Amino acid sequence: MTLTDLGVATYDVESLRKDFPILDRRVHDGMPLIYLDSANTSQKPRAVIDSLVEFYERHNSNIHRATHVLGEEATEAYEGARMKVAAFIGAPSADEIIFTKNSSEGLNLVANLLAWGPRALKPGDEVVITEMEHHSNIVPWQLLCERTGATLRWFGVTDEGRLDLSTIDELINERTKVVSFVHVSNVLGTLNPVALIAARAHTVGALVVLDASQSVPQLPVDVQALGVDFLAFTGHKMCGPTGIGVLWGRRELLEALPPFLGGGEMIETVTMQASTYAGLPHKYEAGTPPIAEAVALGAAVDYLNAIGMPAVAAHERQITAYALEALKGVPDLRILGPTEPVDRGGAISFTLGKVHPHDVAQILDGHGIAVRAGHHCGRPIHQRFGVSASTRASFYLYTTPSEIDALVTGLDAAKRLFG
Repeated sequence: MTLTDLGVATYDVESLRKDFPILDRRVHDGMPLIYLDSANTSQKPRAVIDSLVEFYERHNSNIHRATHVLGEEATEAYEGARMKVAAFIGAPSADEIIFTKNSSEGLNLVANLLAWGPRALKPGDEVVITEMEHHSNIVPWQLLCERTGATLRWFGVTDEGRLDLSTIDELINERTKVVSFVHVSNVLGTLNPVALIAARAHTVGALVVLDASQSVPQLPVDVQALGVDFLAFTGHKMCGPTGIGVLWGRRELLEALPPFLGGGEMIETVTMQASTYAGLPHKYEAGTPPIAEAVALGAAVDYLNAIGMPAVAAHERQITAYALEALKGVPDLRILGPTEPVDRGGAISFTLGKVHPHDVAQILDGHGIAVRAGHHCGRPIHQRFGVSASTRASFYLYTTPSEIDALVTGLDAAKRLFG
C-alpha cells in the first residue's frame, strides 16, 4: 500500500526532507536515522535554523527599550513573529498572543491566574479535565484545587481510546468553573470534539482551556471556530526551536485577569507604594523574553504556511493510516487508542507482548529508529489501560512509508529476540 492508494494527493515528501539537515544523519556505524519521535519534538528545517543564526549574527538586541537600530530591528522581528502566530491560529488580534517557554508554562499561567483576582476559584467550585491529559494539564489544576479548595473531576476514556461523554451534562454542571482538555492526545492520538465540549462548558459559564500541543503542528487550527477561551501550544513540536511557546486568550479575559509574573516590561508605572500594569500582551511577558526563539517560531510558521496546513494534515492522516495498517501484521502488538485513522493524530503508542517498552525502544534504536518509551507524561492514561509504559512511534510532515516499513521490521526483530 502507498500513500497515493489512500486517496489524497500530498506534497513531495522526499523533496521536503531535504529541508531538514538532521534527516541526513547516520547513526550506529552508518545506519540512516529514522526519526519517529516527533510528538516529543519535531526536527527543524534549515530556514528555522538559519533564522536563529541570522538573528544572533545581525540583529541581536533586547527589545522595546532600545532606540538604536539593532533594538528596532529586534523589536520588529519579535512583534512580527507575534503577528504571524496570531494569523496562524486565527486569533482576532496579535495582542492576544502571549509568548511563553512552552505549553506547560501557558497552562500553568492560566491555572495561577484563577487562584486570585476576579475569577478566583473557591471551595465548592469544580475543575473538569480528562483521563487522557498530559501531566502539564493535570498537575496545574491539582495545585489550583489544593490552593483554593475547589474540586477536580475528569472525563473517563472508553476502551477504544475516546472520551466517554455519556455523563457530560452531569460532569459539567453549575459548579464547573473550568474545563481543560487536550485537543489531540500525545499518548492515544485521539482527536477530541472540542466545539461540542466547549459549547456545553459555556452553557454553565465555565472557562474552556485547550492544550493544543499536538494539534497546532498537525492541523489547521482556528481558535474562534473552536470556541475556546484559552489555547496553549509549543514551538518545538511545529518545526520551531525549544524554549518558546504560546498562550492565546480572549482579550476580555486577559484584560480582566491579574498579571502573574512581576518585573520589567509588564509595568506601566512603579512607585514604592504600588504599580500599574502594561496593556496586552506585555502584561504577561515580564522580563527579557525568548526573542531569538520567537523570531525562529515565526520562521517555522512561514515554513508551514508555505506547505499549507491542509496538506500537512492530509499527510499526517495518510501516514498514520499506513502505519495502523502495517502494525496490524506485527504479532502480539496492542495499540493504545483508536486503531482506525478517524479523528486521530500521528502518535501511536503500543505494547509488544511481554517485551518491556524500553527494550523495544532499545532494539529499534539499534536499527537506527528513534521512538519513545515510557509513560510519555501520561501516567494516568497508561493506568487506565492496565500498563505502566508503552512504546510510542510518532510521525510528522517528513515521515515516509519506508520508515514505517523499517519500524515493522524492527518490531519483528524485537519480538524474535525477546519472544
